[in-house]
Amino acid sequence: MSFINYAAREINCKIVYYGPGLCGKTTNLQYVYAKTNPDMKGKMISLATETERTLFFDFLPLALGEIRGFKARFHLYTVPGQVFYDASRKLILKGVDGAVFVADSQTERMEANVESLENLQVNLIEHGLKLEGIPWVMQYNKRDLPNVSPLEQMRKELNPTGVPEFEACATTGEGVFETLKAVAKGVLSNLQKIGA
Repeated sequence: MSFINYAAREINCKIVYYGPGLCGKTTNLQYVYAKTNPDMKGKMISLATETERTLFFDFLPLALGEIRGFKARFHLYTVPGQVFYDASRKLILKGVDGAVFVADSQTERMEANVESLENLQVNLIEHGLKLEGIPWVMQYNKRDLPNVSPLEQMRKELNPTGVPEFEACATTGEGVFETLKAVAKGVLSNLQKIGA
């Protein structure tokens, strides 16, 4: 749930990048961070333990406008990819306003994608949320590799409800900002509906 900083006239929104291990969540955030104006972003923070890593940074995209005189500041997070870091994943989802599911397009990763998407749904329920109740988008990452599943199959397995979806290659930045803009617009639209 977004929080309002009245002194700075900002609404702070949390977007979480979710997906299986090594699907490109971190690469997405690193690309966005590298291409964002230094005056508009905070420091990138990496919370690392011996076996897992979570990235976080916030930024203020001026192009998205204001809501009732308040600017929107987005806080972007990644979750550890492996499902056995479930406690960390649950904690990072607390207060989420929107989500990006980063699917690994490689054929052999379909089962991991399905498992991770189911895990996202279960963890949201623990916070009293449903995936269909928050703005979220699907990103089919690694589309540049030779062994990718056909888009129709990925859609059938991972996006049967037809949320906004984007083909991407996070290493080159293809589809990265399109994905982020779509989820950010969904979050802002949701805030306007509930009268933030």
